Amino acid sequence: MLDYKRNPIPIILMFYAICFAFRTIEYFIFRTDQSMFGEAFIHKLAGILLLGISIPFFRYSWTEVGFSPEKVLRTILSGALLGAVVFTAGYGIEILIQSSTGDFSGLKFYVTSYSVLGNQGMQNSILFIMICIAGNMINVIMEEGVFRGLFVRLAEEKYSFPAACILSSVLFGVWHIMQPLRTVIDGNQSIAGAFITGLLLVVTSTLLGIQYCMLYKLTGSLWAGMAAHFVNNTTANLLHVVTFSGVDELLAVRITIAQTLSFLIVLFFYITRNRKE
Repeated sequence: MLDYKRNPIPIILMFYAICFAFRTIEYFIFRTDQSMFGEAFIHKLAGILLLGISIPFFRYSWTEVGFSPEKVLRTILSGALLGAVVFTAGYGIEILIQSSTGDFSGLKFYVTSYSVLGNQGMQNSILFIMICIAGNMINVIMEEGVFRGLFVRLAEEKYSFPAACILSSVLFGVWHIMQPLRTVIDGNQSIAGAFITGLLLVVTSTLLGIQYCMLYKLTGSLWAGMAAHFVNNTTANLLHVVTFSGVDELLAVRITIAQTLSFLIVLFFYITRNRKE
């Protein structure tokens, strides 16, 4: 058996490879994100199951990997507030840009399947809204629990928190190459276009991972990161900027503004906390 305390990286990469295999199968065979569900959730349920098996296997408690029972509501609200504030700024700037050209038509609330190439679909029934919310809850539990919880905890057996943060965040960045890869295989995007899109996704997702790691360290649990992550994904799925020429045309700009602002806020508090200590 691998000595995960002396050398945690092989076991982290092994766990990651299993989750990535499930993700590959779902994206290329089941394609649930292109179905009525609008979310690739099967591999994330598998990831949650693997997480549940791994925690006792490594003799960790749920608290030790970030699922602390202390101040749960307060921490969730702080993460949700962070997400709400930065996305209010993102939407506000996007609306100002569209209004300055006379193209802004309004905001609309409906469910779409988020794609890096643009939001797809339009559903406004309660059923689809509930599916969207449930799918995003499954998503944040799996990704925060695995990447910021288990992987960081395992890596910290040998390495410092910053090193553990970088490792888990880079893996989180690579985790997001699946969609651009599929667009090439399906013939919907050129190799060059998919490379640029994939690179952008890897970099932005890595920075997002670092942000959630810092939130984990600041609050002592995963709840704030889960809440901010949930707001990030669910807002993109549900609230849309409509113009006379289309919908969510500046989606990438909106998300970039929101996440850059969020990153800088979290980084400020993280540096301030470390200086005090």
